[in-house]
Amino acid sequence: MEKFTKSIKEKEVKRDWIVIDADGQTFGRIVTQIAILLRGKHKPYYTPHIDCGDYVIVINAEKVVFNGNNKMDNKKYHRHSGYFGSVKTETLGKMFEANPEKLFRVATRGMLPKTNLAKEMLKKLKVYQGGEHPHSAQVNSSK
Repeated sequence: MEKFTKSIKEKEVKRDWIVIDADGQTFGRIVTQIAILLRGKHKPYYTPHIDCGDYVIVINAEKVVFNGNNKMDNKKYHRHSGYFGSVKTETLGKMFEANPEKLFRVATRGMLPKTNLAKEMLKKLKVYQGGEHPHSAQVNSSK
């Protein structure tokens, strides 16, 4: 008798809303946790080709902590439009001051698979600078 692992279908996925408070937490570690939750790897029925992750709400994004010497000045994020000479470079410090929400998205996107599935997973990430968020009706659990 052979035993097979059951592959879950898109309709069978149960999604939760998880709130993460970034106040005082290390940026890299919190982004890693967000990527795991968005991907659904924490669930027993994880299937790589199905988006089975949860919705993640990050509050207090501006109070996150960065470790490392001079990381705010030395770490750079690059983006390219595809045209010659169009590489744009921004330091971590400038990006964090201008828009912490964008920094969370860029860092999380790098930890997700490089497929169209990642776009769907990233849509479930909601990042807010303050402690308030408009999704209080959906939230069931918090981390």
